[in-house]
Amino acid sequence: MTMTLEKPYISGHFTPVTDEITSHGLNVRGTLPPELNGRYFRNGHNPKPGITPSHWFRGEGMIHGIRLKDGRAEWYRNRWVRTPFLDGVPFTGTELDVSAAATNIIFHGGRYLALQEANLPWEVSADLDTIGVHDFGGKIDTAMTAHPKEDPETGELHFFGYGPFPPYLTYYVADASGAVVRSEVVDGSGPSLMHDFALTREHVVFINSPVVFDHAEHSGIPYRWHDDVPLRLGVMPRAGGRTTWFEVPDQAALLHVSNAHTDAQGRIVLEAPRFDRAAWENSWKWWVGAPGYGTSPDAGSTLHRWTVDPATGKVTTESLNDLATEFPSINEAHTGTANRYSYAIGFPGAGLSGYHTVKFDTLTGREKLLAHGGGRMPGEAVFTPAEGGTAEDDGYLLTIVSDLTADASELLVLDAGDLSTVAAVELPRRVPAGIHGNWIPDPS
Repeated sequence: MTMTLEKPYISGHFTPVTDEITSHGLNVRGTLPPELNGRYFRNGHNPKPGITPSHWFRGEGMIHGIRLKDGRAEWYRNRWVRTPFLDGVPFTGTELDVSAAATNIIFHGGRYLALQEANLPWEVSADLDTIGVHDFGGKIDTAMTAHPKEDPETGELHFFGYGPFPPYLTYYVADASGAVVRSEVVDGSGPSLMHDFALTREHVVFINSPVVFDHAEHSGIPYRWHDDVPLRLGVMPRAGGRTTWFEVPDQAALLHVSNAHTDAQGRIVLEAPRFDRAAWENSWKWWVGAPGYGTSPDAGSTLHRWTVDPATGKVTTESLNDLATEFPSINEAHTGTANRYSYAIGFPGAGLSGYHTVKFDTLTGREKLLAHGGGRMPGEAVFTPAEGGTAEDDGYLLTIVSDLTADASELLVLDAGDLSTVAAVELPRRVPAGIHGNWIPDPS
C-alpha cells in the first residue's frame, strides 16, 4: 500500500483556512502600547478549499489584518486578494496581472499594495477589499519585486523587476507620492532568481546567485542551482552611472537581505542569511513538496556579511552566526545605513530545539533568543519604534504566532530591546504561517 504524504506547505503550521471572517473587540493580555495606532497586515499563500498547488508559491494570496487603536485591538479580518489567479486563470509567465499576490504587503503613496515578484502589484483597501491591479499609471511594464526598499530620508520607493529573458533586470524609483521618477535597464545581470536586493545611501546592490532559470527544472519553479555560476553582487551608484558586478569567491545564494551600508572607506557592506547548495536544495524540496523535505521552509541558512571593495575589486565573506535563521528584519529607519541590530526567525536545528525569535547584535556577535514553546511558530518580526525612543532598538516587534497545540494564533507585541512580551492579542482563529507583512501606522 502506498502512503500519500500531504504537501508540507499546506499542512501543520501552513494548513490553509477555508473562509474569510471579521471579528471585533479582540481580547488582549497585557497592555498594548498607546502609540500603536494602525494596522498590522501579513500576507501569505492560502490555497482555496479543494486545491493543492504544485508548489508553495502557487497558493492564492490571503492577507490577515489586525487593527490596533488607543490601546485596544479593534478587529481581525482575513481576505483573499481577488485577482484573476484566484478565479482560476492560470499564470503562464507573461500575464503580469494574473498574480497570486501572496508574498508581501506594503503601504506607499497612499496605497496598500499586495506583492508577488512575478507580477504587478494588486491594490487593496484599508479593510482588505481588493481594488485592482496597479501599474503606477502605466509607468512599469515588468513584474515588481516583493521586497521594495523605502528610503527613510526621502520617502522614495526603490524596486526592480526581473525575469528569465532579456532584459533580465529593470530598476525603478517612485517618489513619496507613488509616481515613478526613474526607470532603467540594468546591464550585466543574468537570469538569476532575484528575490531581494539592498540599498545604501550611495548605492543599489543587486544579487545574481547560482540559482538560475532552467527549462529543464520540472518542479514547477523553473530555477535550479548551477555549480558553474558564481554569486555576483552588482553595485549601481544611486546618483547615476553604470553597474559594476563583483564576483564573490564563496559560492552561495541569498534569498532575503538584512541591510547594507557604505562604510567610511567606501566599501559596500551587505548582511543576509546565506545558503550553501545543500541548505538551498533542502529548502527547495520543502517549497515543492519533493521527497526528503524538512519540517520548515528554511533548512540551514546562517547570517553572513559580505564586504565589497570597489578599489580592489575584491569581496570578502564573514560568518556572523551559526544559528539557522531566515526572514531577517531591522529598524527600517536604518535602511541603507549602518545598523547594530537585526531580527529573524530561528529554525529548529543548529542548537535550537524549536522555533525562536532571534535578535542579533552584529557589534558584539551575540544573539538573544525567545523560545516560543512546543507546537508554536512565530512569523517575521516587524519592528515599529516606540514613541520618544532614541536607541536603535527602542521599539516593538510584531509577529503572529501559530499554535498547533491550541489550534489558535495570537499577535505578539515584544519589547525589541529584551524580547519580553508586552502584550498578546488573541485572534479568533489559527492563522496559517505566512511570509511577509508590515505595521502601517495611522497618518499623523
